[in-house]
Amino acid sequence: MEDLLFQPATTVARMLRQRELSSRELTRAVLERIQSAGAALHAVVELRGEEALREAAASDQAAAGGGELGPLHGLPITVKEAFDVEGLPTTWGNPEWRGFVAGRDATVVARLRQAGAIVVGKTNLAMMLGDFGQSANPLYGATSNPWDPARTPGGSSGGAAAAVAAGLSFLDYGSDLVGSIRIPASFCGVCGLRPSVGLVPLTGFQPPGPPPEESDHTYLSTVGPIARSAADLRAALLATAGPEGGAARAWSWSLPPARRTRLQDLRVGVVLDHPVAPVSSEVGGPLSDAVDALARAGATVVEGWPDGVDPEASFASFGFQVGLFFAFQQPGEDFAKLSEVAEQERRRMAARAAWGRWFDQFDVFLCPANFTPAFPHDGRPFEERTITTPEGERRYDLQAFWVSHAALPGLPAVVAPVGLTAGGLPVGAQIVGPLFEDGTAIAAAELLAEVTGGYRRPPG
Repeated sequence: MEDLLFQPATTVARMLRQRELSSRELTRAVLERIQSAGAALHAVVELRGEEALREAAASDQAAAGGGELGPLHGLPITVKEAFDVEGLPTTWGNPEWRGFVAGRDATVVARLRQAGAIVVGKTNLAMMLGDFGQSANPLYGATSNPWDPARTPGGSSGGAAAAVAAGLSFLDYGSDLVGSIRIPASFCGVCGLRPSVGLVPLTGFQPPGPPPEESDHTYLSTVGPIARSAADLRAALLATAGPEGGAARAWSWSLPPARRTRLQDLRVGVVLDHPVAPVSSEVGGPLSDAVDALARAGATVVEGWPDGVDPEASFASFGFQVGLFFAFQQPGEDFAKLSEVAEQERRRMAARAAWGRWFDQFDVFLCPANFTPAFPHDGRPFEERTITTPEGERRYDLQAFWVSHAALPGLPAVVAPVGLTAGGLPVGAQIVGPLFEDGTAIAAAELLAEVTGGYRRPPG
């Protein structure tokens, strides 16, 4: 049973639907692994064990009845602690909200349940989702990386990525404002998807308290799946994406087919380094090897940024937009002048237009997810942290550079494992796709796995 816990979610879900597996036995095995092997990682921080076992037994009965089953029927999963799950705490790691218990499921959680998934628990995060490099908070403590417990799994969805990598969950759902899905996926050697902006509803993904006022200023914040294969990402996206409420009565959503299904047809733009956030030699080698493998397999590979995209200006604009995002959440003295807001909005939309023109000629853009692999836990104040690389010390906040280029224009981006550093740590490549063509980025990640091997089980 233990080896089964490391299989792709779609493989195990198919076995459950075909009654080759018992959901109750599988769920029990997941819960036992969380309590034993998962204890040292501190990735899963809230459990609903008895409820999950009852739901699993009901799933087995439904499968025996021969009726129509959902694509994730009977599959044990977890979700990031920041999502509301009825009956479980939602604290965002903040001691002020220690006693808050959600009264209903977030939209993502409800849709995963409708697809048949069984939520066994919630995974750890950075306090208030405020750290893209680590996942620690005063309530639950720090999560460790399953490849090396002395190192971070990334943030703020580090618990999600660590749980999936370590066989504690078949699928998790995280969030990504500043790389909070993509950096943990890279650090833990799993797959993560930042969907196209607005594709997956955010309802029920919020701190405790009254729901936020309606706002169109959510184009940076996304929620998406973390899994062991690109096919798993597709299944989770199909289960959770699409409009809700009044919008659902006005329009429907379907995943556009991937542009390419063969490596020989794939057109890939590539950038693997930049002086603002130079890629360390630890990361650069596996990434370069992955690109070489794509070329040998017949993919068209062209180096260079899209015309009209200035990576330094985009990084700066992204930083402004993140500040603006928080200014809308908590207006105050830091709220930008309207003239500067207008100029930054122009830059954001210009970046989106430039990427759109570029994707007329190419299918995907491949670049690093981060300039570094997982680094040791660092409890210093955020502004004092640095990252040690073979080439010297780097600023901690420069981790945002490589993830900013998909986030600013709202593009879908998949991080997929491509290999290991010489020290045995995972390295992930970031695959950026055309706006609303998430299926193309996912399919490219599947093709990439054909030449890199995809997910590997952590040692020990």
